[in-house]
Amino acid sequence: MTESLTTENVTVTFDGLTALSKVDLSVPKRSVTGLIGPNGAGKTTLVNVLTGFQAPTAGRVTMDGADLGAKPAHKIRHLGIARTFQSGRLFSDLSVVDNLEVTGVGLGLSRRKASAKAVEMLDWMGISSLAERTAGGLPYTDERRVAIGRALMLEPKYLLLDEPAAGMSAEEADDLSRLIARIVSEIGCGVLLIEHNIGMVLKTCDDIHVLDSGKIIEVGPPAVIKASEKVRHAYMGTQVETEGEVL
Repeated sequence: MTESLTTENVTVTFDGLTALSKVDLSVPKRSVTGLIGPNGAGKTTLVNVLTGFQAPTAGRVTMDGADLGAKPAHKIRHLGIARTFQSGRLFSDLSVVDNLEVTGVGLGLSRRKASAKAVEMLDWMGISSLAERTAGGLPYTDERRVAIGRALMLEPKYLLLDEPAAGMSAEEADDLSRLIARIVSEIGCGVLLIEHNIGMVLKTCDDIHVLDSGKIIEVGPPAVIKASEKVRHAYMGTQVETEGEVL
């Protein structure tokens, strides 16, 4: 059996409006899958479905072949599906290390073990210097790194990153790309990268799904996506930079 996080014919409607229509998506273990699309395409709605924050109107979500049914978000996290949010959502009054420790306790560790695991994760990510900083006072890019560290507590099977490179410089995005590669190779996660930084997606991902108006319009490796007329048409009217070129 192939290990993967999968949606099958997932449809989501809100008051008669279709946000997602029969979406099939597969995020294999130990690989990076990209999800791109214009604003309003339905990317965050799809992430919400995968992580239990939004119930699909139709279709299903499976993890390693098991149907996740209508499990709530906290149970999905316990099963090993973690995510970050566009807004970070750190506990702003707590220190960085306490943000990770709280997650560990929430996942069933004792306070002592959660504290040790939090310190270990910050060290693994190379951001131990932030440990005692108050999360609410962090620069935007550091906040993103801490959010990823928090999501990695207890080494989830799948990690969904919702626009983690937003606001980052090209150098910072390159650092993030290298971190994602380490997450896959050393932790063994399957990673779903949802990004507007198309250049980073092309550089980082093994396969890419393109979502437009709630439908998957193209799937393939970076070279296929870059050459796709369907993708160019979806982005028509916007300037999408792909490593110095316009998609």
